[in-house]
Parts: sequence; structure tokens; C-alpha cells
Amino acid sequence: MGSGESDNKNIMETVLFTLGGTPITLTLALIMGLGLAVIGLVILLIGQSRAARQREEQAHIDASRAVEMERHMADMMRVQSEMTGRMQTMSEIFGSRTSDLARVLTERIDANSHRVNQSMTENRTKTDETLTKLNERLAVIDRAQTNITQLSGEIVSLQSILSNKQQRGAFGQGRMEAIIADGLASNAYSFQATLSNNSRPDALIHMPNGAPSLVIDAKFPLEGWQRITEADNPDALRVAMNGFRSDCATHIKAISEKYLIAGETQDTAFMFVPSESIFADLHERFEDVVQKASRARVVIVSPSLLMLSIQVILALLRDVRMREQAHIIQKEVIALLEDVNRLDERVSKLKTHFTQTQDDVDKILISTGKVTKRSERIEALEFEDERPTLID
Repeated sequence: MGSGESDNKNIMETVLFTLGGTPITLTLALIMGLGLAVIGLVILLIGQSRAARQREEQAHIDASRAVEMERHMADMMRVQSEMTGRMQTMSEIFGSRTSDLARVLTERIDANSHRVNQSMTENRTKTDETLTKLNERLAVIDRAQTNITQLSGEIVSLQSILSNKQQRGAFGQGRMEAIIADGLASNAYSFQATLSNNSRPDALIHMPNGAPSLVIDAKFPLEGWQRITEADNPDALRVAMNGFRSDCATHIKAISEKYLIAGETQDTAFMFVPSESIFADLHERFEDVVQKASRARVVIVSPSLLMLSIQVILALLRDVRMREQAHIIQKEVIALLEDVNRLDERVSKLKTHFTQTQDDVDKILISTGKVTKRSERIEALEFEDERPTLID
């Protein structure tokens, strides 16, 4: 036993290593190991304590967070409830506004539809009127087209008439006769009458009071004018114009020599031009022809001037007829004056009767006045006789 304990003691005191000059024995190492174990246990306990505290803190934090979360959830539920109420209110307001908007839109759409229908009706009416007027105008245009077609045919026939000299003379004669016949009475003119020199003018206008007749000639040289219109170059135009001047001069001379007869016809004769355009062009480009006709006492007249001359002659005839009837008018005026004088005498007599009647009426009024006054006096006397009787 003793030796064993000694060996154990030696072993325990055996130096294991030196640390910083200090020998480290097994006992010291065991003590140090035990201390380190205690220290480690303490550190472990401290760590566990810290972990427990951390877990407690984490649990507290989690609990706080849970409470906060519950509070947030309650707030969210409250907000959601408020939002639900607001949404319901907004839904009701929106529904009401939607109904009002729908009603307003319906009213406006109805009003717009009414206006559109009214506008369409007015437009349709105006369109119908426009179409009616358009149809009328088209009908007028159709009639005008028909007239133009007929006029074209007449122009063709007129050209065929003017292509022949005798037919041209008949055309001018016809226009002149129509103008004279439309303006004067049948006894105021003569066509193709024979004069004392055996010449036969186209027309004679019989002047009033036995005055000489007015001669009208319708044989205007239209063939010369036609050559002017058909000239296609300056030389041909100059030749045609000279020929037309010569024809006009010859015709004017013939009228002056054959139809101006002293005491039988007027000292002026008419040369009828059957076209206004020819008459205007004649005065514009052939002034010398017009002057020559004036010196020969031949007046160139167009259809309008002939109509005006006929109207003047008609006025003269009416004036002559008025003068012819002047003695009849004078006789009637004398008879009218006699009737007025007789009427004046009768009115004077009637005035005398009325004056006598007025005098008689005045005398009657005087007599009735006297009778009235006498009646009043008599009535007053009767009234005085009755008063004493009444007193008694």
C-alpha cells in the first residue's frame, strides 16, 4: 500500500512540460484541466443563459410583433370596413349619378333626335323644293333646247331663203308688212300700190288730211352684205365692201328717182333693212352710204325704227281724228253749258222757294210762341182761382 501510494505520488508530481519557466506537473495539469472544465461549464451556462434571454427577448419581440400585427390587422379591418362603407356610398352615388346622367343623356339624345328629325324634315322639304325647281328648270331647259332645235331648223331654212335673191326680197317684204299691219289700221296703208309713174313701191302709208303718202321700200341689197360676211381674206373683204357700197348707192338712187313724186308722195322715203345687226354695222362701217342716203332724202330704218315710226304715224292719225271730231265736241260742250244754265236757273228758283218756306216757318214759330205764352198765362190764372177753395 505504501509503495503504491508513493508511486502514484511520483506520477502525479511528474513534470510534463515547462510553461514560461514554470514546470507543469500532472497534478497541476489535472487541476488546470478541471479549472478549464469548470470555466467551460460556466461559459456554457452563461451561453445557455444568454440564449435563453435571447429567446425570451425574441419571444417578447415576437409577442410584441404579434400584438402589433393584430393591431395592424384590426386597423386594416377597420379601414377595410370604412372603405367598404365608402365604396357602398360611392356605389350608391355613382348609381344615382349614372341614373341622372342616363336621364340627361336620354333627354339630350331625344332633343337632338327631335332637332335632327326636324332638320332632316326641313332639309327634305328644301330638297324637294329644290328638286321641284330643278325639274321645272330642266323642263324650261328642255323647252329651250326644243326651241333652239326649232330655231336651228329655222336658221337653216332662213339661210336657204337668203341664198336666193327673190326669196331674200320676199323675206324683207314680209317683215315690213308684218310691222305695218300690226301697227296701223287696214285703211291706213297699201302694199304694192301703183303710183302715177307706174312704179310700185313695197308699201304706202296714207297720211291724214289728204297729205302725200309715205313710201317704204324693202328691197335692201342683202346679197352684197352676204358677200361681205363670206369674205375670207382682206382683199375679198375690200372687194365685197366696195360692191356693197355700189349696190346701196344704186338702190338709193332708184328709190329717190322712182318714189319721190311731188304732191303724190312725201319728200322723204324709207329704205327698210330687215336686220338690226346689219343696220348697226351699216352705220358703223358705211357712214358714207348713210350720208348719201340722207342727201337723197332716203332714210334707212331697221325693224325697231320702223315700229317707232309707225307709232308716231299712229299718234298723228289719232290727233287728226281728234281734230276732225273737234266740232262735235264743241257742240256737245255748248249743249252742256245750256244744261248748266238751266240747272242754275232751277237751283235759283228752288232757293227762292226755300227762302219763302223759311219765312213761313219763322212766322209759324212766332205764332206758336204767342200761343204758348197765352197758354201759360191762362194756366196761371186757373191756378190762382183754385187756391182760396183749398184754404176754405
